[in-house]
Amino acid sequence: MRIISGERRGLPLKSLKGESTRPTSDKVKESIFNIIGPFFRGGIAVDFFGGSGALSLEALSRGLDEAYVFEKNRAACEIIRANREKCKYEEKIHLYQTDARNALKILSQLDVKINYLFLDPPYAEKRFYALAQQAVDAELLADDAIIICEHDKKVVLPEAYGPFNIKKANTYGNIALTIYEK
Repeated sequence: MRIISGERRGLPLKSLKGESTRPTSDKVKESIFNIIGPFFRGGIAVDFFGGSGALSLEALSRGLDEAYVFEKNRAACEIIRANREKCKYEEKIHLYQTDARNALKILSQLDVKINYLFLDPPYAEKRFYALAQQAVDAELLADDAIIICEHDKKVVLPEAYGPFNIKKANTYGNIALTIYEK
């Protein structure tokens, strides 16, 4: 696993061993960024299920200003910290060791407006995709925000989260990617 493009291109990243997290493959990560935009001029990413931090690190490498990463697994947080340090993004990644369900309250208190919301919960946990609707309801998403959901291809997500409708839906083996925009 590595940073695919941008200022940190080619930098290898660590990931947690075992089944507790499931890193996004380079192929899927590349597809995500080909769809949402290969490079950015600022903006904020939020990742409710940080894992290794790879999606946020990739987004920062491609020009986002900062990222808020939520991950409840202590060992995964250590991996994210190591990757953040390796990429020299200590000031750009705000890491919270907490359950994703606490993210909405934290982001509301910080008055964060999300440009890119990454949702990649454990595949069997379909209930966590409701966090996208909760973020919309809490008015945490910028008008030009994009919601990116990675999920098992058997999981059917809604056609819309409020005013955000499916822009693109692709499958990669057993993995599905659903992207929403206004």
